[in-house]
Amino acid sequence: MATAIAITASILGVDAHVIEVEADVSIGLGAFNIVGLPDGPIRESKDRITAAVNNSGAGFPIKKVIVNLAPADLPKGGTGFDLPMALAILEASEKLPQKSLKEYLIVGELSLEGKLRAVNGVLAMALAAKKAGIKAMIVPKKSAPAASLVQGVAIFPAASLNEVLDHLNGYNMIQPYVGQGNITEPPPILLDFADVKGQNTAKRSLEIAAAGRHNLLFSGPPGSGKSMLAKRLSGILPPMSFSECLETTKIHGIAGRLSPDEEHLQLRPFQSPHHSVSGAGLIGGGTIPKPGEVSLAHNGVLFLDELPEYPRQILDLLRQPLEDKKVTISRAKESLTFPTDFVLIAAMNPCPCGYLGDSVKSCRCPQAQVERYRTKVSGPLMDRIDMQVEMPALSYEEMNFSKQGESSLDIRERVLKARAVQELRFGDDASYNANMSHKEVEKYCALNESGHKLLKSALTKHRLSGRAHDSILKVSRTIADLSGEETIQLHHLAESISYRCLDKEVNY
Repeated sequence: MATAIAITASILGVDAHVIEVEADVSIGLGAFNIVGLPDGPIRESKDRITAAVNNSGAGFPIKKVIVNLAPADLPKGGTGFDLPMALAILEASEKLPQKSLKEYLIVGELSLEGKLRAVNGVLAMALAAKKAGIKAMIVPKKSAPAASLVQGVAIFPAASLNEVLDHLNGYNMIQPYVGQGNITEPPPILLDFADVKGQNTAKRSLEIAAAGRHNLLFSGPPGSGKSMLAKRLSGILPPMSFSECLETTKIHGIAGRLSPDEEHLQLRPFQSPHHSVSGAGLIGGGTIPKPGEVSLAHNGVLFLDELPEYPRQILDLLRQPLEDKKVTISRAKESLTFPTDFVLIAAMNPCPCGYLGDSVKSCRCPQAQVERYRTKVSGPLMDRIDMQVEMPALSYEEMNFSKQGESSLDIRERVLKARAVQELRFGDDASYNANMSHKEVEKYCALNESGHKLLKSALTKHRLSGRAHDSILKVSRTIADLSGEETIQLHHLAESISYRCLDKEVNY
């Protein structure tokens, strides 16, 4: 037999595409060519495969070898093609039974001595295998836990090329991998709200943000606890559902953010990129676009500390992801869409020195400098942040004599109850108040006459936009849900309006 076909998968964006690896071995001078839009790591695999096959005792054919990756017009990348190419060549050389590869989707990187190394994106490949009707996969041992999350696909973990050859030849069969643990088991809370003293308004705003998935901005002097509180938000968010866990783990696996022994993500992601991050690092990009920080924060939290320190053009890239919950990156050869459904938590000082409005330490910044500092965050971006909360510095008494606050578990219980109300309201566990359309706002956020007067007064006084109008009503709806109220009361609306502190200070 001169030709053979192995099935594998290639990552493009946040999804995997099934690829046929066609190998042709014919009489001719020893040559090894790979065609079908391979990237650098695939082109370099020729030497790895040759050494691995020889060192495993199978013997690489001293003939003309051509490997085609089909479909030929789809870009292929990664080192997971090593194993399927080696096996296809060996079958074409009649060193494996004919059509022994047809039942499997095969992925794995080869070392020079024939060991198998883990590859990124195995979960996405397992999902692609299931979609294509492939019922078994051969993967490196360290990649088996992630791949096993997909039901209906048998995972055969191997440590070396020799193990795979023995399995395909019908002896020393590899046993399917059986995953352990409950994917939806609530993770332990490492950072507890009970450890935070004072800042009750900020804690309340985080509870509202978690219940309705609202974006939130903290403004306060250095050391007031902005970052400390933001890092505790993940602990009060509802545990991820099975579908959310799969989707989030898939994205992090593709990006290479999972540790080798990590089967899946338990805690919702918390991404905190430095203000020197590039546009491609934040949004995603590259010659073949890969997920950025906004996609890695999908189903979790994106925290931007010292918000005005980010370049304005970088911050404005967030406008579409915040609005559409996805971002599309177009290149000459393809256009890829990445999910970006996250809660944005941002923190900033009120001025460059950080002490504007502080009751103890005086601000040294000229007014013009304060204006320049604040306008680094554009009006359209600020308009997409539902709540803006001032955090004053703690007094000595608050730091030393405050009572211990509520635990994250207690707060999470209220958040879960509010989320259950929203699930009944929208009929979908993936819908929530912050994601309401204007039509849904009109339906679910009706106000009485007093409420309309209060909202009109706030919008007129601070010259707020239509988007801000809807944001206030969405936050009011979440506050009412936390209180167990079917209708929005005047005090719910007043509390929501109070979380627009920067609108009161500066009109952007």
